[in-house]
Amino acid sequence: MTYVQRVMRGLEEKYAYEPEFLQAAHNVLETLQPLLDSDGKYEKNKILERIVEPERTISFRVQWVDDKGEVQVNKGYRIQFNSAIGPFKGGLRFHPSVNQGILKFLGFEQILKNSLTGLAIGGAKGGSDFDPKGRSEMESMRFCQAFMTELYRHIGPTVDVPAGDIGVGGREIGYLFGQYKRLTRRYEGVLTGKNLLFGGSLARVEATGYGAVYFAQSMLSTTGESLEGKTCAVSGAGNVATYCCEKLRQVGAKPVTVSDSRGMIYDPEGIDVALLKQVKEVERAPLTRYAELKPGAQHTPTSAYPKGRNAVWSVPCDAAFPSATQNELNLADAQALLANGCRCVVEGANMPSTIDAAHAFVKAGIHYGPAKAANAGGVAISQLEMAQNASMQSWSFETVDGKLLKIMQGIHNSAAETAKEFGAPGNLVLGANIAGFRKVADAMIAQGI
Repeated sequence: MTYVQRVMRGLEEKYAYEPEFLQAAHNVLETLQPLLDSDGKYEKNKILERIVEPERTISFRVQWVDDKGEVQVNKGYRIQFNSAIGPFKGGLRFHPSVNQGILKFLGFEQILKNSLTGLAIGGAKGGSDFDPKGRSEMESMRFCQAFMTELYRHIGPTVDVPAGDIGVGGREIGYLFGQYKRLTRRYEGVLTGKNLLFGGSLARVEATGYGAVYFAQSMLSTTGESLEGKTCAVSGAGNVATYCCEKLRQVGAKPVTVSDSRGMIYDPEGIDVALLKQVKEVERAPLTRYAELKPGAQHTPTSAYPKGRNAVWSVPCDAAFPSATQNELNLADAQALLANGCRCVVEGANMPSTIDAAHAFVKAGIHYGPAKAANAGGVAISQLEMAQNASMQSWSFETVDGKLLKIMQGIHNSAAETAKEFGAPGNLVLGANIAGFRKVADAMIAQGI
C-alpha cells in the first residue's frame, strides 16, 4: 500500500460522514504520487497527515432575532486550515447546505489555490447554514452582526482575513465589517470584498470570472488558439458567471447559457450581460425574468431535465465554464460536452466536476483548467486588497486587472511546467496540485513540527 493509499484509508475511516472533503482530498492526493516518489522527505515528515487536518476548527452558535421578533439559531464555522505561507485566507458561505465537511473541502482546496497565486496567503473557509433567500435587509444585517460577534475573536489582518462566497456579497461584507469595527475599535483590512468607500478594491467583483477567462486564454494559446469566435456554455448566474460572460464578450467569444436553481437560459444571440445584471443584481429575480425580457431566449426549468443532470452541458459549445457550485457536472454531462465538440473546460466554481468527469476530461486530452488554478482570480485580488489596505492606497481598475492577468498567466505557466516536469505534459490537474502542494509542504518542513 502506498503512502497516499494509507492516508486516504485513514481519512475514509475517520471522516466517512464528510463526502465532499474526502472527494477533495482524493482529487489532490491521487496526483501527488510522482512528487512523493521523487523525494522521501514528505513521507518522513508526515506532510500528508498534517496537511489534511485543519490547524484549527472553530464552531459556534449564532443567535439573532427576525422581523417577527422571533429568536433564530444557526450554526457558524471557521476552518483555519493552513497558515504555512501566510495568514489564513478564504471566504464565508451562507447557505443551508453548509456544514463542517463542506467547509473542510473548500478550505483544503483553498490551501493549494492560494499557494498557486504566488502570494503570501494560507487557506481557510467559513460560513453558516443561514439561508439569505427570502430574508429582509434588516434580517440579513442582524444575522451578520450576530455572526461577527462570535467570529471577531479569531480573525485579524495578519491572522485570518475572510472574504465573501455564496450568499455573502458586498452588502453582507459591509455589515460584517461594521460589526468587527464596533467590537474591536480598529479600522483595518480584516475582510476583503469590501465596499470601495471603506477599503475595497476595484476589480474585486469581476476577479473570479475575469480570471477564469484569462486562464482559458493562457491554456488555448499553447496550441495557437484563442477564445475569439468560440461558443461558450456558462453555468451559474452569480458574480463568477456574470463576469465570466462579460469578459468572454469582451474577448470576442459568445456565451450562450447561464443558470440558477430554477433552470437554464439559452440565448442563441449570446447572453446580454447588462440584462443579466439587471435581473440578478438589481431585481434579484430568477432567470425566468431574463426570458420574459429577452425575445428569443429560452428558459428550461430544472425539473424538465433528468435528475442529476445539468441542461447547460447539453448545449453544443467550444468551451465550458462551470461556475455555479460543487459537483454540478457529472460523468454523463462530461460525455455530452465531449460528444458535442467541447475542447476546453475551465472551472469557475469550486470543484464543480465530479471525480469521474474530471478523469474524462483529462483522458480526452482537452484543455482542462481545474478549479484551484482557474478560479484563483478572486482570492488573488483579495490579497491585493489586503496590500492596498496595509499601505492605505487605492489602485486603479487597470492596475488591478493588469496584475490579475499576470497572476492567472503565472498560475497556468506554473501548473504546465510542473506537469511537464513530472512526465505528464498538458495535465494541469496534476501540475496544479503538485505545484501548490510542494510550496506549502516545503514551508511546513522548514518551520518544524
